[in-house]
Amino acid sequence: MFCKLTVALLSVLCAHTLEYSHLTETNAPISKLKGGLSPPLHIHLDDTSDHKTQLKQKFKRICEKTTIKKRYMYLTEETQKENPNSLDAKQEMLIMEVPKLGKEAATKAIKEWGQPKSKITHLIFCTASGVDMPGADYQLTKLLGLRPSVKRYMMYQLGCYAGGTVLRMAKDLAENNKGARVLVVCSEITAIIFRGPNDTHLDSLVGQALFGDGAAAVIVGSDPLPVEKPLFQLAWTAQTIIPNSENSISGRLQEVGLSIHLLKDVPTFISNNIEKLLVEAFQPLGISDYNSIFWIAHPGGPAILDQVEAKLGLKPEKMEATRHVLSEYGNMSSACVLFILDQMRKKSIENGLGTTGEGLDWGVLFGFGPGLTVETVVLHSVTI
Repeated sequence: MFCKLTVALLSVLCAHTLEYSHLTETNAPISKLKGGLSPPLHIHLDDTSDHKTQLKQKFKRICEKTTIKKRYMYLTEETQKENPNSLDAKQEMLIMEVPKLGKEAATKAIKEWGQPKSKITHLIFCTASGVDMPGADYQLTKLLGLRPSVKRYMMYQLGCYAGGTVLRMAKDLAENNKGARVLVVCSEITAIIFRGPNDTHLDSLVGQALFGDGAAAVIVGSDPLPVEKPLFQLAWTAQTIIPNSENSISGRLQEVGLSIHLLKDVPTFISNNIEKLLVEAFQPLGISDYNSIFWIAHPGGPAILDQVEAKLGLKPEKMEATRHVLSEYGNMSSACVLFILDQMRKKSIENGLGTTGEGLDWGVLFGFGPGLTVETVVLHSVTI
């Protein structure tokens, strides 16, 4: 079941955009990811609009329930005022800025990897932010100066489970192409989903309270060279559609932008199926105590994390890295799980733990998204 090749994450770095804070004051210090962008603008929540004022308290309650303290965004008040309802303007911005943000993360990942970028053989680019041809993969290849013969894979509009998808694809490529080094980039700018509230689709307010911008990049390869320093090993992957859940999370690209619809039963669908997914993944390893592994779960929202914890009897610290990323960055769709990987390995080093996985050997990464689709990745940590 588990392949004999050592398929490893050789680097992981993240980048973010402008900071939008739910709670902090405008003169508060702005936190930065190591290796990330320094946000030039901090916007505090101070709304004086008279538009649909009856929804303000509802939206405030939704924001408070997300547990998100701040988010990072390209879309500014000035941009929104200049182009209030223009999908064309937002699309043009995304075509330019999604690859640029991806470049920030990719450049830092390549630097940490420490090898020439000419050794990159494959590129996987993932985003739910806009669509164009040639795609963001093509633009990033030019921005980074990669070889024109790099084999590119462009993944548009997968949604929040895609952070697991790209790792699964990278693992397959690394296993089946000797010497391959796969650059994976997830770059998300959520401007395309922001618009005025709709009384008939109030669930769209949930998405607007959750989503933020960010990019992350990793390099994946099999049988690392002595000069390469792996961070985690990819042991096994799977993708599953949860039965009878097809309308729980959906998105439609329309004239107003990308409309996201989230139903209240999403946490229940996930928590009711999570144990079956874990048994499939960890029974071959003889692991049935899910507090004995480290956890990287896509932070689709606190209700999902709460119900998974309750269903499995997980200790609160199991989701600490996940909740930290949700609080500090919001839901960045495909980039989230890579941010959590970065957070976990950094905290493991800072706390003097024995491995990159909080001192534990085995761990799981879950991506949840439209379908409902679940990506499962079994990880093995690396000794620090």
